[in-house]
Amino acid sequence: MSKSKKVVFFGSGPVAAASLALLASNFAIEAVITKPKPSHHRGEVPVLEVAKRLGLPVFAAANKQELDELLAKKPAKSELAILIDFGIIVSRKIIDYFQLGIINSHFSILPEWRGADPITFAVLSGQTTTGVSLMLLVEAIDEGPLLAYGEYEMPADTTTPLLTQELIKLSQALLVETVPKYIAGELQPVAQSKTGREVSYSRKLVKADGMVDFGKPARQIEREVRAYQPWPKSQAKIFDHDVIITRARVAIDKGDGDLVISCQPGWLEVQELTAPSGRTMSGADFLRGYRRT
Repeated sequence: MSKSKKVVFFGSGPVAAASLALLASNFAIEAVITKPKPSHHRGEVPVLEVAKRLGLPVFAAANKQELDELLAKKPAKSELAILIDFGIIVSRKIIDYFQLGIINSHFSILPEWRGADPITFAVLSGQTTTGVSLMLLVEAIDEGPLLAYGEYEMPADTTTPLLTQELIKLSQALLVETVPKYIAGELQPVAQSKTGREVSYSRKLVKADGMVDFGKPARQIEREVRAYQPWPKSQAKIFDHDVIITRARVAIDKGDGDLVISCQPGWLEVQELTAPSGRTMSGADFLRGYRRT
């Protein structure tokens, strides 16, 4: 895409920061709109850091009302905006501010996994394929018409951080291919209801999600260990010690591995964990150092 066509970027989280860094190589970013740095936050804020490094103008809004007030001042002239990992509900007023609307890059194949955490829920579900959807933003959350989508075959051992990095790259490739066509009027948006795919919903995770329940099936716990990285992590009690399981696999039986735990049903080998000392170690080392005789 020619850098002469400017866009506004909306984004706040780590995924937004990584996406902005890539987008700047193909798009002329007129302005970045993000959440302000929280007063209690220590250290850098990724989006602000990337924008500063690229020399991009930055505007901040903490909520929907502040966003409306910000755009009422007409700080940007772009006809199109791109939104990734923003975290604020956008009003109709903001959508209409841009003549061509706002393109949202959502990290699932919509209408699958609408909502706050599609990547984690793709890992949790055990599905083998996910992807990225580009949709035109509407007021209803994640229900906008689709401009394009791309698929990604998920490795069986993928984790949320690994999958996130792959989908960021897929998102960039889709935007580079799709946005020029959309601006040129070559794409007709398609309603999600016409895709033939079923609607499903993700949600925002809470700390309690990370508490491992060995009364669950071993296969489900193994997925949780991969899905709940880097937060809320998979917290468990083994031999009365509080640990964080960082790598696990479904075992055949009790003898299939070193630190093998009974589940309902199945067996789970804890291959790696963070011990009470804070040290990351193998299940075998944990057995030697922490198992009561």
